[in-house]
Amino acid sequence: MSENAYKKAGVDVEAGYESVRLIKDDVKKTAIEGVLGGIGGFGGLFELPKGYENPVLVSGTDGVGTKIKVAFLMDKHDTIGQDCVAMCVNDIACSGAKPLFFLDYLAIGKNVPEKVAKIVKGVADGCVKAGCALVGGETAEHPDLMPEDEYDLGGFSVGIVEKSKITDGEKASEGNVLIGIASSGVHSNGYSLVRSVFGLNKSDKKAAKILNTYSEELGKTIGEELLTPTRIYVKPLLKLIEEVGINTVSHITGGGFIENVPRMLPDGLKAVIRKGTWKILPIFDLMQKKAGIPERDMYNTFNMGLGMVVAVDADKADAAVKCLEDAGEKAYIIGTLEKGEKGVEIITENGVIK
Repeated sequence: MSENAYKKAGVDVEAGYESVRLIKDDVKKTAIEGVLGGIGGFGGLFELPKGYENPVLVSGTDGVGTKIKVAFLMDKHDTIGQDCVAMCVNDIACSGAKPLFFLDYLAIGKNVPEKVAKIVKGVADGCVKAGCALVGGETAEHPDLMPEDEYDLGGFSVGIVEKSKITDGEKASEGNVLIGIASSGVHSNGYSLVRSVFGLNKSDKKAAKILNTYSEELGKTIGEELLTPTRIYVKPLLKLIEEVGINTVSHITGGGFIENVPRMLPDGLKAVIRKGTWKILPIFDLMQKKAGIPERDMYNTFNMGLGMVVAVDADKADAAVKCLEDAGEKAYIIGTLEKGEKGVEIITENGVIK
């Protein structure tokens, strides 16, 4: 089959070449020590850093979920890549690992080079924030499998940590203080519920109008709020681990507090978190009031304004908050670890959410 015939079948090889040309500079800016070769090879090469006695590789893979639908509706594609990177590298950092490199997979209905370049720019921006290299990826044109103006984005990252320094929760103990690190918004979880709350499952025209509606509570349009990229915590978290030390940590993603906080705990300990000790972002109050969402569902779906929860020794709590604030994060003392069945108790003015 000739190239022209392939184009008639729905795959534009020349558009693929143009996409690669447009993303080269963005990929280049992510290069760090250890990167071998350049873009265009069959495999991404990375030399392991020296200085580790017993290095352990930590990997993570994820996507952006249905948040990507908001990008379609707003025709804004330059931040969704950061979401993809964040979902992978934040998980890796929870083990105390430094992300080394990242690869993305973009499946798209029709390869429009300028759109691909915007998506990959977001990926590259995320890699720069995480301090890792974008060493490769794949853009696959899928005619007939998905609409021409839609795409899906996934990613994969690998990091490294000294085996003796892995953060696995074994050091967590009764009396540890819990510190919450502020989120930038909804991040990349719970968007099926978000879209339902705001009526974004209607026709694209109606949904676009809703997204462009200015909200007094938010101080911006609903679309601007919902497309705020996921915060990347790698550098401040690794700084905290190095300068102060932590005992365990949880990335608050899908499943909110109720599913994720217990994942950082050993048997025999529960996390007791007190509502009111941090600022719940307006977007969460708005959604809860708008749709009458039960409080447990809010804490079982969303991050409620905290993207990470860290446990430290009680006498290090103030130093930990200062370290995070010096790194540009907002941090709050939100609770403690106590003896009990592994789980989380969120204490509100109406009692305990379990």
